[in-house]
Amino acid sequence: MSVSLPDGVSSPVSLNVPSRPVHAVHALLDEPLEWAWLDVREQGRFDQGHPFWAVNAPLSRLERLAPALVPRLATPLVLMDDGAPEDDLALRAATCLRQWGYTDVSLLDGGLRAWRQAGLPVHAGVNVPSKAFGEFVESVEGTPTIEVQQLLDWQAQGRDVLLIDCRPFDEYHRASLPGSINCPGVELASRIFDLVRRPDTTLVIHCAGRTRGIIAAQSLIDLGLNNPVFTLRNGLGDWYLQGRAFARGNRQVVPPPGPLGLQQALDAVRALALRFGVRLIDQRGLADLQADPARTTFLFDVRSPEEFEAGHLPGARSAPGGQLVQTLDAYVGTRGARIVLCDDSGMRACLTAAWLLQMGCTEVMVLQGGIAATEAALVRGPAAPHWPLALPTPQPPGISVMALHEGLQPGAKISDGQAIAVLDLSSSQAFAASHIPGAWFAVRSRLRDALRQLPPHGLLVLTSEDGCHAQLSHPEAQSLSAAPVRVLSGGNAAWAAAGLPLGGGTQRMTTTPDDIWYSPLDRPDPVAAVREYLRWEIALNDALVLERGVRFRRAPATDRAPPGQTLEKS
Repeated sequence: MSVSLPDGVSSPVSLNVPSRPVHAVHALLDEPLEWAWLDVREQGRFDQGHPFWAVNAPLSRLERLAPALVPRLATPLVLMDDGAPEDDLALRAATCLRQWGYTDVSLLDGGLRAWRQAGLPVHAGVNVPSKAFGEFVESVEGTPTIEVQQLLDWQAQGRDVLLIDCRPFDEYHRASLPGSINCPGVELASRIFDLVRRPDTTLVIHCAGRTRGIIAAQSLIDLGLNNPVFTLRNGLGDWYLQGRAFARGNRQVVPPPGPLGLQQALDAVRALALRFGVRLIDQRGLADLQADPARTTFLFDVRSPEEFEAGHLPGARSAPGGQLVQTLDAYVGTRGARIVLCDDSGMRACLTAAWLLQMGCTEVMVLQGGIAATEAALVRGPAAPHWPLALPTPQPPGISVMALHEGLQPGAKISDGQAIAVLDLSSSQAFAASHIPGAWFAVRSRLRDALRQLPPHGLLVLTSEDGCHAQLSHPEAQSLSAAPVRVLSGGNAAWAAAGLPLGGGTQRMTTTPDDIWYSPLDRPDPVAAVREYLRWEIALNDALVLERGVRFRRAPATDRAPPGQTLEKS
């Protein structure tokens, strides 16, 4: 059997990839080993149901995701798909990963179908472990919660209430609660002592739903803040269900701390880090971990993306602390790996480390002194892509925006008298919102099916949001297409920048648009979807009793460390 691989090389699929029985993979969840379990279905399919600990790495984006999620090539990998007889996603992914240098790749025998048949639990949704952890925290810590109506009553009574949205600024800017002020969760610890001057000010923390609001509120409580602290039950979700309007374009942010507030925050975080046994590591220790060929070490910079791009350590990945806790499986695909966190002062890193330890990550360390304590020259700009060692970046033939625009004019034909077909590999959501007029949508892992649905053409042009995804897809498309294939230089962004018209809608979908997770507000019946989402999230805590490998734990007792005690150093 032969297939076209995502890196563009058409070669025989390896038929001797070993399989692991369902019960063996299930038992692995309790083992203190390094291994990775990747579900290579599209995210929309993953959202419909998957095992609790499976990490989504769709075949469509595997060469971008796998090296970041599983950076060590010798890590044992278990791959899964739906398990239908005609489904070969996991087998195709295994062939790719082997070609890229991964040496221990196996398949979950029978895929999701066999997992279900064995009576093992399956969960809808994405970032399920992090969401379940939020529910666990609220349950065992008793994080104080209020309803929307209670908030409105307090505000009407003139109570001194500070409403804080702990999501990243871009989410807050798009839609927020009237009167709220923004401060992402891990930043809140450093800024709260300057922000709150009166002991009777009530703090109400919220996010879009539940998890981030719970974690942020509990963080302030754990830090010893004396003010009343609550999380707003169900956040923007309940506000929406009550038919209340959101604010749009809000830009109110909590200002950076002054020297006194920063020192108070540092003292509080250090005490918290002592409670949780957060370990420090110096530059030499980090280098030793990174040089260990038998173990995986993730290095995450938990500052804001803007701070990261202004200068970060070589090899570090941007992972703002609140988002790392909220979406841990989007950053860490290797179970049992070591995690090193860094920032500028250690404060945000220590707070994030405490949460990861409570989540059950056993080897979490903080770089002592932050990025300023290292001798390495800082790197500016976004992190470089993670590429498998053997995978070259494709350099396919391109076509300019203006050349494509002229070729798409009515009556325009290429040299053999045939028309141009444009295939857009953007996300289905991005395609529905905006695409080149006349373009067709496809999910990359189903290119063969997509090409069969295109009208006759003499030239196939691939595009995507910025052209990068189309560029990666070119070799496979050319191996499947009888017509020559080119990539639109700069993708749809370049087309829009040239001031050319754009269309919208879902009329030209060649494949099912299940490539991404759609938020409840983006679904056909958003009210019903929000209700179902909140019910699902709340129920996750009760579902934990059915899962293996869960090591969530309560916060340690609040007894302070003896005077003079310091954080443990590795």
